[in-house]
Amino acid sequence: MPFRFTLRQLEYFVAVGKTGSIAAASEKLNVSSPTISASIAQLEAEFALPLFVREHAKGLTLTKGGERFLQRTEVILKDAENLSDLAGEITGNIQGTLSVGCLVTFAQIVLPSLRRKFEDAHPTARIEQRELNQADIFSQLRKGELDVALTYDLDIPPDLDFSPLVSLPPYIAVAEDHPLAKFKEITIDALRGEPMVLLDLPHSSEYFMSFFHESGFKPNVTERTKDMSIMRSLVANGFGFSIANVLPLNNLSPDGKVLRFIPLPADARPMLIGLLRPRNETPTNTLQAFADHCREMIGPDLLASEIIPGLTG
Repeated sequence: MPFRFTLRQLEYFVAVGKTGSIAAASEKLNVSSPTISASIAQLEAEFALPLFVREHAKGLTLTKGGERFLQRTEVILKDAENLSDLAGEITGNIQGTLSVGCLVTFAQIVLPSLRRKFEDAHPTARIEQRELNQADIFSQLRKGELDVALTYDLDIPPDLDFSPLVSLPPYIAVAEDHPLAKFKEITIDALRGEPMVLLDLPHSSEYFMSFFHESGFKPNVTERTKDMSIMRSLVANGFGFSIANVLPLNNLSPDGKVLRFIPLPADARPMLIGLLRPRNETPTNTLQAFADHCREMIGPDLLASEIIPGLTG
């Protein structure tokens, strides 16, 4: 019997099942709501199976059958992606979709530029990007929801393989009129008692706090945020200093105020940006091409950092 549904319809169904809303799925996929609604109705008719309970106040909720259908549909869509990878391996082409995660603290600076240049160079390949914290990167790599991620060398578990790309020294960020803004270098001891704005993300915050632990005192953390842009604005508006490894491409906060970025001493532990993926998995042609692309593109001009010498694939 010929199939009367498409992989695209299955993709729409998964998006609605994950978001619980046709409108949210429409925004995520950049597809009209009527198109998604019609696809869901066609799937339900094709399989004679109600996939969602429709409640006006709560939106769409998966039925028990819909939950099982969603689990199997995700496997089918992943298998379909694998067919594209297989075709690329057979033909030697770089094609198909690559799911790339990126640590949220530097995704805005790194990922869009990498995507644009990679997709321009390889028109039959597409990158699906996700901005995540470190814990979610680990989880999604293990579940197979990500093919690879760009992240820091923070608490990397043994079942994941980290390939370093760039070394990022730490800087102290202060407002233009902060008393420390006049210095060319700042020691951790000079920060005793100073109010601190902590970028409070899993694993990252432990790295920032480690500087103070090694110096034998606790910082005066008066503000916490999980958003890099908000951190910069808080610092620029005089709420305290912060620590950052990725510098913006200019010295302005999001609300237009001037920031100063002052290096810590040369022996302060840097962070490494690198590629993270499951250990012992053979990369596809597309993944290998993306890894090579990252090694070529991520460097001082992109991150105001220092390339690690001697690194090859």
